Amino acid sequence: MSGRQHRETELARRIRARGLAAGRGSAQIAEEIHEKCGPQFGTTRIKGHRLAHGIALADVIEQVRALFERDGKPAPGIGETLLSAYESGLKRPGPEYLHYLCTVYRVEPVALGYEGPCICGHGHKMPGVVRGDLQDEKPEASPGPRERWIPPQVDSDPSVDGGEEDENVLRRTLLGLLAGGSVALDGQVLGSVDNIRRRMDGTLVSATVSPAMLDQWEEAAVGFGRQYMNTPPLRLLCDVLLEFSAVRKAMERRQPVDLQERLCRMAAQLSGLSGMIMINLGDHRMARSFFRTGRMAADETGDRALRAWVTAREALVPLYYGDPREALNLAKKSGDLAGQTPCAAQAMAPVVEARALAMLSGSGKKDVVDQAKRALSRARAAFSQMTADQKEDAAFGYTERQLYFHQGDALVRLGQAMEADLILEQALTKYGPSDWLDPTLIRLDRARCKLMEGDVEEALTIAQATIEGLGDGCRPDILMQRAQEVARAVEAKAPGHPRLKSYLEALRTASVTELEVPTA
Repeated sequence: MSGRQHRETELARRIRARGLAAGRGSAQIAEEIHEKCGPQFGTTRIKGHRLAHGIALADVIEQVRALFERDGKPAPGIGETLLSAYESGLKRPGPEYLHYLCTVYRVEPVALGYEGPCICGHGHKMPGVVRGDLQDEKPEASPGPRERWIPPQVDSDPSVDGGEEDENVLRRTLLGLLAGGSVALDGQVLGSVDNIRRRMDGTLVSATVSPAMLDQWEEAAVGFGRQYMNTPPLRLLCDVLLEFSAVRKAMERRQPVDLQERLCRMAAQLSGLSGMIMINLGDHRMARSFFRTGRMAADETGDRALRAWVTAREALVPLYYGDPREALNLAKKSGDLAGQTPCAAQAMAPVVEARALAMLSGSGKKDVVDQAKRALSRARAAFSQMTADQKEDAAFGYTERQLYFHQGDALVRLGQAMEADLILEQALTKYGPSDWLDPTLIRLDRARCKLMEGDVEEALTIAQATIEGLGDGCRPDILMQRAQEVARAVEAKAPGHPRLKSYLEALRTASVTELEVPTA
């Protein structure tokens, strides 16, 4: 074993040990191994599952051979060399070998890094295991508020609803929030969230469904869009998903063709909005799942503007969670989908493109600055062509204040501190007193500007006042990550600054408070 392989194995062993001690199942441990070992060692998803089980290549081969024997088939030709090629990404297993590898690890192909269903057609559910990209074995201990465990799904047939209990979980959560109780985003809530989304997936896939929609649902969606900027995310998520579940039930029944597109549009909008909320709550995997569902629904409408909107919103997942290259690709795809159609995505996509370019190439490079500024210029031109209604909708459209904010954010990342600060200051004046999400991000960006200008004291003053001014339920993961970015930037620029300790303490207090106090 090479030194690199040894280090990979040792890190995976530690991750596995901690995961088992915490009561996590092998599928969840495998995902964590892939996330933490992948960037450093190129660990693939399929290899992550073997390391999560703590077994050697030879053990997997023997299990595959035993399964072939059980099924009355001749001994397979798979060996350690071929399996190693799968794990390194040099080769892809054929349908039969993929089926048996899924059987060994008790997961679906997507968990091993391969798209599409298994040839067996019935999946590989085992006791305590669920299907999908967030599958896992049920832990013995109760999951913490940050863990992403999904309870086992008893039925995968969309014709069997089984969703009443999931809706009840969300209703209880919403009632708790309204009553001022302490409600955590735990495994049970996340399980209900994803079960509702999965049932929508099943409904959309069914070719016999003819969707329908009531006017009140469309009005509700518009209302949720208005609440997006000023309602604590977990509370809003409960409201959105209860409507989302009602839409799915209507889609199970045949409806007149003229109403089909309206209902698919609702499914796409509510799914996209749920993805946006999951970004704010810090669960990027669940956000991706909702955007995938949103794309399925949007594709049914044939509406280029809607499809482009879902894709532009999805681009924010890799933008905020460490993959600007993918964000750039999605932004360009969104722009291509929008084409010459005046719509929100036509303005949003080039802004995401500019922000991704800044993250990819760092600040201060003239060619990157010029390229990003050209993208921002395209965004402003597209914004001027949007309708008045689109300019007033913060969730399904794109507002002037969002345009100012996102331009300022791009300029911060490009190192254009003075210009960024002026635009961000203008952006703040366009938000109302009840808006808190974007204004908080803007103030943290302004703190970064002050830091780039050399005023560390002012940067920490702005950032600390911003964090301490947030109300209960208004400290989602996305804000705390940005606040931590300010701390890391100060530590790099002025590690011994006397105000840094106070700011770090404010961050710790805010994080603990968010988990413990009522979130209504």
